[in-house]
Order: sequence, then C-alpha cells, then structure tokens
Amino acid sequence: MSTAEYTPPSVWRWQAAEGGQFAHINRPVAGATHEQVLPVGKHPLQLYSLATPNGVKVSILLEELLALGHTGAEYDAWLIRINQGEQFGSGFVEANPNSKIPALIDHSQQPPLRVFESGSILLYLAEKFGEFIPRDLAGRTECLNWLFWQMGSAPFAGGGFGHFYAYAPLKLEYPINRYAMETKRQLDVLNRRLAEVPYVAGDSYSIADMAIFPWYGGLVKGWLYGAAEFLQVQEYSHVIAWADRLLQRPAVRRGRMVNKVTGPLEEQLPERHDVSDFEQRTADKLATKD
Repeated sequence: MSTAEYTPPSVWRWQAAEGGQFAHINRPVAGATHEQVLPVGKHPLQLYSLATPNGVKVSILLEELLALGHTGAEYDAWLIRINQGEQFGSGFVEANPNSKIPALIDHSQQPPLRVFESGSILLYLAEKFGEFIPRDLAGRTECLNWLFWQMGSAPFAGGGFGHFYAYAPLKLEYPINRYAMETKRQLDVLNRRLAEVPYVAGDSYSIADMAIFPWYGGLVKGWLYGAAEFLQVQEYSHVIAWADRLLQRPAVRRGRMVNKVTGPLEEQLPERHDVSDFEQRTADKLATKD
C-alpha cells in the first residue's frame, strides 16, 4: 500500500486484501454468506449483539427497564462475534438486512417483530414500556434531537477517527487529523450542553443519555481506541462528570457487561439469560467451572 497521492480510477474496484483488521469480513455487497439459525431463549425479547458502543446502548436500557420493575423487559442476549463474520449468517441477516449489531426480535408480537439500528431499538423499547422518553412535546423533541445527533455523529467518531487512528493498516496524517478535529468538535458540543443541564435532554435521564454515553462517555473515560491523551479528553470536564454520574447507576454497569468478551473476566458476561447470570456466569466464573 503506497503513501503516494491517490488518483481515483474511472471505476472503483474492490481490493479484498486492503482493509486492515477487518479485511477478511468487509465486502461491498449485502446478504448472507452462510446459513446460521439464530438461537431463541425463553424470554419475549431476544437481543443479538456485542458489547460495542452501539450494542451497549440497548443492554443498558433493558437493564434500566428491569430495575424499574418491567418484567416484560426480561431478555436473552446472544453473542454475535462480528470479527468472525457471524453478522452475515442467514438468521442475523433476516433480523437485520444491514448486518450490523445490535438486532432485537420481540416475540411478544405475532408475527415476531424485528427491530434494527440501535437508535430505533432504543425508541421502540422506550415507547413500548413508557419509560426514559419525555411525554410532553417539547421534552420528547429535545430527547430525539440528541438521540439523532448521536446516530448521525458517531460514524465520524467510530468509522472515521476510530478506524484511521486505531484500525487502519497504515497511519495517515490527513484522515487522522480530519476526524480528530471533528471528534473534538462533537465532544465540545456535548460539553457545552452538559454545562447547562444534568442530562443531555434536560433534567431527566433518557434514552438520549444511553445512546451517547457508550461513545462519548467511552472516549472521555479512555475506553475507546486508547485515544484519551491524543484527544486531550480532560478538556471536557462536564462530559466526564456526566459519564461518572451514569456509571453510578447499577443498570449502566450491568448493561456494559452484557455480550462483553474483552477486559477483566469478572466484567464479561458473554450471554445473558437471567439476572442471576451477573453473579454466576461471568467469564471468571465460567473459567473456574472449566
């Protein structure tokens, strides 16, 4: 791969060998690559996910709903190993034709209802259970403003900055600088907002916080890309204080563990089928049983 200036050809051709860490699964077409039926557990809600920032959003909301006593929010969480291409299995593609985690299937509906795109799942669950989304027009609108801000902004932080800074096979100054600038601008947008209000949509904790926290909270807490020093995240004191406030919530801490397969073993819960799994089936407990 050359660092010389690139002149695009008349017709783009896919170079399968180029693409860095995920070259073996990335491709320019959609659809299934293999037959793989999705497992189904005992609960109406079936989550197929991985503890990436987008996946964590949904498990946090489900744990928050359960903490409020919504027994209908009980769920099975199944691990989808995206680095192994499991998102291209036939069952997952049926659940989400875009082959991205997370995907949710609600078996309380007949026929079962699929919900994909993390923002759509958050909105679906918030409306289904009547929680974590304001009911007045102004409050609801502000909540959705920030939910869609996150959905539109995170690709710059993840697919842009995260890819070129952490995953690209060649470190290039221009894209890293371009996306670092945009990521810091987004952090500044959020920091200014949180200087005014305790939660992004106003006075109340909402799905907007749950959507934004795994991305921008993760950046300021140093969880994403090893880039805390590079981005000088200490500049965003209001974002840090907000992230710390959310981390005091037990449901947030549990939600971050679901479908997690990296980090300390006691914080990893690869599959979740019951609340007791947090005590009995974390990776450290499973390793001991083996």
